[in-house]
Order: sequence, then C-alpha cells, then structure tokens
Amino acid sequence: MKAAIALVVLAAARLAGAHALEPSLLELRELGGGRVAVTWTTPAQRLPGIVVRPRLPEGCRDATEPVVDEAGDRLVARWTADCGPGGLVGRRVGVDGVAAARTDALVRIVLADERIVEGVVSADQPMLDVPARPSRVAVARDFIRLGVHHILTGWDHLLFVLGLLLLVGGGRPLLATITAFTLGHSVTLSLAVLGVVHVPSRPVEVAIAATIYVLAIELADGTRRSLLARRPWLMAAAFGLVHGLGFAGALAETGLPQGDIPVALATFNVGIELGQLGVVLTALAVGLIVRRVPRPAWIDALPAYAIGSLAVFWMLERAAALLG
Repeated sequence: MKAAIALVVLAAARLAGAHALEPSLLELRELGGGRVAVTWTTPAQRLPGIVVRPRLPEGCRDATEPVVDEAGDRLVARWTADCGPGGLVGRRVGVDGVAAARTDALVRIVLADERIVEGVVSADQPMLDVPARPSRVAVARDFIRLGVHHILTGWDHLLFVLGLLLLVGGGRPLLATITAFTLGHSVTLSLAVLGVVHVPSRPVEVAIAATIYVLAIELADGTRRSLLARRPWLMAAAFGLVHGLGFAGALAETGLPQGDIPVALATFNVGIELGQLGVVLTALAVGLIVRRVPRPAWIDALPAYAIGSLAVFWMLERAAALLG
C-alpha cells in the first residue's frame, strides 16, 4: 500500500507548482432584438501564456466594449453582443483555452422567455449546444462531472485522502474515517455555497496545506499514540471542514446566482464523492498488488516525508501569494 501511494506522491510532486485554474463562468442573457448581455467571470490568477475566453455563436459581434471589474480573486467582464434576430436557441456557445488551462467553465444562458440553459464545457466538450428545451438530467450530469474533475485534479485534496488511507489502513476504520471526512467537507461546502459563511479562498488554501502537513507528521510518527492517530475520524471530520471551504471555492466564487446553487451544490458534491471513492478503491487495489513485490524498507517511509514536503511547499507558495 505504501509503495503504491509513494508513486502517487511522486506524480503530485511533478505537478505541485502547476495547479489547474478554478472554473470560469460564462453567463448570457437575451435582451430582445438580437441583443445578448454577456458576463464573463474568470480567476484573476492566470497560467502564463494561456488565455481562456468565451466563444459566442457564429455571427455574433460585440455591440459594446467590455467593462472589467475585479471582485476578490475574480475578474468580471461585462458587455453586450448582437447575435441577430434568431437568438441563441439552436446555436453553439463555448470557451476557448480550457484544455490548455486544465480547467472547466460553467455556462449559464437565460433565454428571452426566461428559460435557463446550464452546462459545463471542458477539454472533451468545449462547446455547448443551446437546446429549445433544457434537460435537467444533462445539467445534473455536467455538475457531477465538474465535481469529479475538481477532486481528481486537486492534488492537495487527493494527498489528504491518501494520507488518511495510509493512517488507518482498510476495513471499518477506513470507512469511519472517510465518512467523517465526507461529512466534514459537506457541511462547510453547503454553508459556504449557500452564503451562510464566507472565507476568502487564499487563506483557505494555506489552511488546507497545513492540514496535510499535520497528517504527514502523524504518518511519520510510528508510535500512533497521539489523539489524532488513535481517533483518526476526529481529525478527518475537523480537517474536512477546512477542505469543504476549498471545494466551495469552485462553485461559490464563480458568481452563480443564488437560485441555481442548490442544484449545483447537490450534484457537484455527488461528483466529489464519486471521484474520492474511485481514488480510494484504486489505491486499495494497487496496494494489494504491489505489497507482494520485494522493496527496500525506506520505501515505506517515503510517503509520509514526501507528503510533508509537498505540504510545506504548498504552504509557503500560498502564503507568499496571500501576502503579495
């Protein structure tokens, strides 16, 4: 098991300084007469040389110049486009650059008759067809996919889950610990997205790295005498509260209207749990295979120190961004 997770940690180390961008939000609202109000919300932090920008339907032209405002860690651009008398139904909307940025973008379209079309565009599907009648099943599927993508590309969250797996092993202790982590992050994810609590994303990212460092210390201490080691579910629940605030940043800070948040919250959380379950099951399966392979003793100690080193790197990197 430890050898298998060591491979995952080494892969994370290669990507430690190249985090994917948070999802952007493209909102289009038909105003009548072929005019469309465009709101484009994107992270202020950008990957060098990569531009993520909306692609409006063919034939649309800008009727006004974009006005850009800075809202916390986000940039919000607003302008009006002229898309002709046919409107947006039956046409395609997308976002360029999502593949290079390793991110997704949320698309929300309010048609002239107040019907709402929502979806997620990604590297696999960079364009969204605007149907005459939006499908709720399709919207739910897109947000589940967004949740899976967020957990699978969030190396800090993944390393915390894998660290818990190393700490408790399998069986009932693992089930109790993962359940506690799920309950913890579900609580703060819900509270943050629903607007009950609000914590800026940058301090949260530093705190998430700190939780990983504390877990690494527990892994390195082979005595297992501390309260956290003896009651891992307690640590998982408490630190899950912090990670939930990080998950919420992928939705709440996109600027989604309050009326759409319940559906986005439920399906996004389902996606996170599915991705997390897939990672745990994969790690257990690989562990069963590689534990029979002869290896030097120091391999078993590698994950704890590698996870701790990555956690320190992330803490320093994120603290520098916070202070800067």
